[in-house]
Amino acid sequence: MSATPLLAVRGVTTMYGNITALRGVDLDVHQGEIVTLIGANGAGKSTLMMTIFGNPRASDGQILFEGRDITHLPTHVIARLDIAQAPEGRRIFSRMTVMENLQMGAAVIGSKHFDEDLARIFKMFPRMKERIHQRGGTLSGGEQQMLAIARALMSRPRLLLLDEPSLGLAPLVAKLIFKIVADLNEHTGLTVLLVEQNAFHALRLADRGYVMVNGEITLSGTGRDLLERPEIRAAYLEGGRREAG
Repeated sequence: MSATPLLAVRGVTTMYGNITALRGVDLDVHQGEIVTLIGANGAGKSTLMMTIFGNPRASDGQILFEGRDITHLPTHVIARLDIAQAPEGRRIFSRMTVMENLQMGAAVIGSKHFDEDLARIFKMFPRMKERIHQRGGTLSGGEQQMLAIARALMSRPRLLLLDEPSLGLAPLVAKLIFKIVADLNEHTGLTVLLVEQNAFHALRLADRGYVMVNGEITLSGTGRDLLERPEIRAAYLEGGRREAG
């Protein structure tokens, strides 16, 4: 593991008007890692992902990518720095076809490698090839999530910000999505920061994890260590929270 994180979040505070959504957050993601962030609804997880991508802006603290301060860069500039985001709720272009969505993902880097990258995406997501001329809004929830990830990958990112990929999906489909993320990391070395409510699968998948409560990081450790902590099991793994298992 490199001594310098690929992504370093240092003391980041984010405000929505007079409401403090993030409170001095510190987080590291090293090259080649899967790092997961878990927490309850409204804990600030998605806000952190959006703050890293520049909208909303951090009101205090620093966000560093490869040692470069990106805290105040516009979102479109951040998108050209080998960072891609598959946001919560998928947010594909529902009236565009699968192909048009993938073209939008590649627009950040141009068309030089488009055919090569398209072939790679089709190998990874065979369903996308089958649905290539279908409008995004007519896909199933699982297919839309695959498309959201595929669209992000078309920009050839080194860091993928993946927000709630299993949300609203059937257990078997969610399991498939987690397998795709694991395969991407293992076979391509893609670095992933994963926000996920399904703590069981997320921590099993992750090299390291962080727990967020009310906009603050309260615990961190390896995925395995966090899975074994009684307070994590009580808060996030018991009482029917392992549905996707």
